[in-house]
Amino acid sequence: QVHLVESGGGLVQAGGSLRLSCAASGRTFSSATMGWFRQAPGKEREFVAAINWEGGGTYYADYADSVKGRFTMSRDNPNNMVYLQMNSLKPEDTAVYYCAADWARPPMPREGKQYDYWGQGTQVTVSS
Repeated sequence: QVHLVESGGGLVQAGGSLRLSCAASGRTFSSATMGWFRQAPGKEREFVAAINWEGGGTYYADYADSVKGRFTMSRDNPNNMVYLQMNSLKPEDTAVYYCAADWARPPMPREGKQYDYWGQGTQVTVSS
């Protein structure tokens, strides 16, 4: 059983920064596609960022256009952690942010339905 726990959310002013963390347990972590998604009130869940394993020691990071250049995702395989550094935050970034994991091949990191495991979410609120 895979268990994901997010942390790091909170209230921040526009232009500020937050760093989200996701702790994973229960399965070999290094080969997983790890993703961040978010869901704002009244809106559908949307892809934010993902890092998928491409074999050997190669990983590929992908970002939604709306966060590219502002958010950076990273992973710490030995410690089963992923992070989402969020800079230059905007009010439209306000949402519940979810960490997700998947081991399917080929990876489809932007597809939420592909992911089998999800965390409970952490609230990010950006005030104007």
